[in-house]
Amino acid sequence: MLKRVLIIISLTLVSNALRAQDIAVLKYQGGGDWYSNPTALPNLIAFCNSEINTRINAKPQVVETGSEDLFLYPYVHMTGHGNVFFDEDDAINLRTYLLAGGFLHIDDNYGMQPYLVKELKKVFPDKELIELPADHPIFTQHFKFPGGLPKIHEHDGKRPQAFGIFENDRLLLLFTYESDLGDGWENPEIHNDPEEVRQKALQMGANIIDYAFKH
Repeated sequence: MLKRVLIIISLTLVSNALRAQDIAVLKYQGGGDWYSNPTALPNLIAFCNSEINTRINAKPQVVETGSEDLFLYPYVHMTGHGNVFFDEDDAINLRTYLLAGGFLHIDDNYGMQPYLVKELKKVFPDKELIELPADHPIFTQHFKFPGGLPKIHEHDGKRPQAFGIFENDRLLLLFTYESDLGDGWENPEIHNDPEEVRQKALQMGANIIDYAFKH
């Protein structure tokens, strides 16, 4: 029965991806600012539609972790600075979504990593976050990043890292850490990043979107 449900959900995700598509921001529990970087996804969507010929609806949606609407989106974005909490229903729903073909990109806006790692154990108790090597296809999907994840904003002097959770070699979830891609996607006047830095952030974001849609 579960296998049949997963097949139906997978077909729905594929069907949705073939037409003008919504993507969404994940509204999670725990008090963290899931709503941070409000201009980030709209700017990334505009860049993707212009540069890699996607057809994503201009306004991103908001979806709660435990909602059945999660299955409407082939790509869901999660960000924030603080606490994250998944209850049992959240964890089951998110696990089912990811195994069915969905994709979650978590971009640490600074400070969410310790909470996130703990909560992901509820979603996948038997899986670990694994660092992606610089030759992973997500870094060459459309734009080339031979060194792996670019550094957009400095926080603690740590190198940027991309971690993933996999199922049979399929990347289900991407966690970008010490990079802060979302800040680079925001309107230029918010962080006053040089245009070269913003372009790197947008290009890496486009690679992630492209990878999520094609895999």
